[in-house]
Amino acid sequence: MCGILGIANRNDDVFAEIYDGLLMLQHRGQDASGVVTYTGGFFRERKANGLVKDVFQPTDAETLTGRVGMGHVRYPTAGSLSAAEAQPFFVNAPYGIYLVHNGNITNTEAQREKVTGKYSRHLRTTSDSEILLNVLADKVADAIKVNGSADAIRNIFAGVKMTMERVQGAYSVICLIAGVGMLAFRDPHGIRPLSVAKRAADGEGDDYAFASEDVAFGINGFDKLRDVKPGEALLVDLDGNLHEFQAVEGELTPCIFEYVYLARPDSVLDGVSVYQAQIRMGKTLARQVQESGLEIDAIIPVPDSARPVALEVSNITGIRYREALVKNRYVGRTFIMPGQEERQKSVRRKLNAIPREMEGRNILLIDDSIVRGNTIKKIVQMCREAGAKKVYIASASPPVAYPNVYGIDMPTKHELVANGRSVEEIREELGVDALFYQNLEDLIWAAQEGNPEIARFDCSCFNGDYITGGVTPEYLDALENSSRVSQKIAEAPTPGASWNGATLAPSQG
Repeated sequence: MCGILGIANRNDDVFAEIYDGLLMLQHRGQDASGVVTYTGGFFRERKANGLVKDVFQPTDAETLTGRVGMGHVRYPTAGSLSAAEAQPFFVNAPYGIYLVHNGNITNTEAQREKVTGKYSRHLRTTSDSEILLNVLADKVADAIKVNGSADAIRNIFAGVKMTMERVQGAYSVICLIAGVGMLAFRDPHGIRPLSVAKRAADGEGDDYAFASEDVAFGINGFDKLRDVKPGEALLVDLDGNLHEFQAVEGELTPCIFEYVYLARPDSVLDGVSVYQAQIRMGKTLARQVQESGLEIDAIIPVPDSARPVALEVSNITGIRYREALVKNRYVGRTFIMPGQEERQKSVRRKLNAIPREMEGRNILLIDDSIVRGNTIKKIVQMCREAGAKKVYIASASPPVAYPNVYGIDMPTKHELVANGRSVEEIREELGVDALFYQNLEDLIWAAQEGNPEIARFDCSCFNGDYITGGVTPEYLDALENSSRVSQKIAEAPTPGASWNGATLAPSQG
């Protein structure tokens, strides 16, 4: 998760446009927000815990001046909730670089040792994003030593190439570099999304923007050019010129969970319409519902992200569709709330059942996914209290049975209801009368149909196949035994579980 946005404007200050763009990306992170702008001489920064609308005020436009800037909405997959962990992060040499990052670095500890040992750099946080920034700074400095300081763009691209050769994991990145411009790059697998857009500026030249999702472009009048390629770096210099560089050869393997839940339905990621992919998920799920032979009186989506799937299941099966769970739109997404206790408390604040649509009826709840299972258990209980006769569940995605290490907050087996359980055992755990899961082959088809050129997706949370290097059984064991997991278990203890206190870097992306 996390949302990142950068705008290079030739004429006007960018803060207002960054603010509007971050509002369009707020679904990707609700813990903290940050913006930095560049005047051509100085950086202007503000970041704090909270939603975009709460962190920034109209008066910030007076201080966050500059024609180039970028912003971040944070979703913490681990670690401290302190505002000190909010992005962007900064190093003062070489040049002066600010960075925002969406993703998760998997060889963090090895890179931390090099950054703090060999290069004697001091890290202010335990964030993998700060480590990534310092690796990039080290590599750009190395390029300056070899090439000289005259050609900054050449040195920066060389630094990106060396960074990609060292860093493993998922990363979509935007940087502001003093005296140079705005840099964006994407990991060689293209796991997390990143797009580039253009807008005709008044007079000569164009304005450019980068964003996690293209929904951030339209509000500011930008037209999407394309997705950033895996292993590619793009740089908009201070004169408004776009420079392109294929740092390393890559193969596009985007995270399939983006299409299930993370991205907005009106986004198009790597050529795939999120909404159309969700419609296709509904087509394949409907077959299972029809083949079950169950008597179902109503199909009810768990709002909001399951709605397109549920509508298509209803259309195909002919079972009536009902909005019988009403959402309080002033409560955040429970999946990305930082603590398990907070997530569980939030369910009752977030949803309310309509008894007249449930009393004495067999209902099929459709959710986009079932991760921990705590939220859906509460919803099932709510439906039974509202009078539902039988409660069935259909998940638009397969069982989430493996840790995600690429920037989604489902990192440990301990937390996953599907890990080590059969579908029947999960059904019993959730307390429902029947349970359907999407087949992985059908989910891949639903996404791939939007862009047949994508040969492979990252499906690691469903099949345990990690597409980057370094995700070894030892790495996963260390993740399971991290202090972060210990904290979560303390919040929601499981009988028989025991953990040690090893420390891993939290992801900020």
